[in-house]
Amino acid sequence: MKTATRRVLIGPVLLLLAALLAVAAVAAPGAYAAGGLDEAAAALRKGPVYVDPRASGQFSASQADALAKKIKDSGKPVFVAVLPRASDYQPRTLLRDLRTKVGISGVYAVELGNAFNAGADPRVMPRSAVQNLVGAVNRSAYPTVAERLNSFVDTAAGEARGHAPSSWGGTGGTGFDTGTAIGIGALIVIGGGGAYAIARRNRRRRAEAERAALEDLRVVVDEDITAFGEELDRLDFDPGEPGADDAMRADYTHALDAYEDAKSAMAAAEHPGDVQAVTKELEDGRFSLATLAARREGRPLPERRPPCFFDPRHGPSAVDVAWAPSGGAERTVPVCAADKTRLDEGREPLARTVRTPQGDRPYWDAGPAYGPWAGGYFGSGLLPGLLAGTVLGHMMASTPAYGADFGGYQGADGGEVTGADFNPDDFSGGFGGDGGFGGGDGGFGGDF
Repeated sequence: MKTATRRVLIGPVLLLLAALLAVAAVAAPGAYAAGGLDEAAAALRKGPVYVDPRASGQFSASQADALAKKIKDSGKPVFVAVLPRASDYQPRTLLRDLRTKVGISGVYAVELGNAFNAGADPRVMPRSAVQNLVGAVNRSAYPTVAERLNSFVDTAAGEARGHAPSSWGGTGGTGFDTGTAIGIGALIVIGGGGAYAIARRNRRRRAEAERAALEDLRVVVDEDITAFGEELDRLDFDPGEPGADDAMRADYTHALDAYEDAKSAMAAAEHPGDVQAVTKELEDGRFSLATLAARREGRPLPERRPPCFFDPRHGPSAVDVAWAPSGGAERTVPVCAADKTRLDEGREPLARTVRTPQGDRPYWDAGPAYGPWAGGYFGSGLLPGLLAGTVLGHMMASTPAYGADFGGYQGADGGEVTGADFNPDDFSGGFGGDGGFGGGDGGFGGDF
């Protein structure tokens, strides 16, 4: 009986001791370890800052502790590593490999030798924001690593979305009393199952919301695909007709391929961001039709321009005009000839409307799910300026839902454990001469 009682008591005690050991491991906010990518990743799972011992001359322990405390006090998932130029850190894949091994969504900043770079999961910080921030830090030419990293963290911690990983423990500071450790250890043992259940429920809710958004998008995209198919039918082009040449046949083939590719991409779509590829194909196909029409009529070939802002189904735009949404500031938008005439005559343009709970609205006054749809037509570089001040533009700027980065992989919320499940393009780019970066404009090897 005594033996059985001891077994019953020993089990919880061992669990508690394991939890205490885990808590003790994250007690120090700034971490120095033996060096190497595995050591760096292990340290960043326990705290926000890691300094390879070989780089300690660049960034002291006190500086690391102060930076780690700043990050922890912000409550944001910002990771910082200070590393030497060494064979165990491959510049071209360092960001990607570090993110993979840490396995937590967030913003990752790396000082490698005398070069600086960063990457982030899109839900935490959009690619353009990371690119701009890295470029600003590099162009500031700070004389020390500490100034460079603190400048980055000051802004990144303010802009990053999400929360600090639970594995970091509490706020910054080097002290960690035994009573606190025991309390936290007990909470870990008791509440671990509950935390897992909450995370699983949140993921399920997010997946359900994305499925609903995709179904709303499917209606709109299917209408676009059907409209393009009708344009192909009305074209009445026969590749063997008199006067048809190889250039015309190539345009026609390209348009047909775009139509089929758009249908296939929509059939395979699983997330709202997937429709960006569909509308990109439709935009490309419509330009091929416009080029074919010009060849057949003996007109100059059209300039490659964005589609009509008011309704991409109108085809490539003809001119840029000044326009302001209701209650918004004026901006320049690309429009087709018919909508230009309407505006000149004081009439409303023929806007693309979509269904919302409040009734049919222009797409720019709809929800964030239409960000990927618009992004495929207009591209992520042009779209922010076109949508500034509209409902869609505001939602894409203020929330990570669907429209951030105008589609594509959105990943987990900041601070969530994801393992290697993330888009490697979000952590691409090298350092110095190893990837077209270092002291420059913050470019990421063309991926951003």
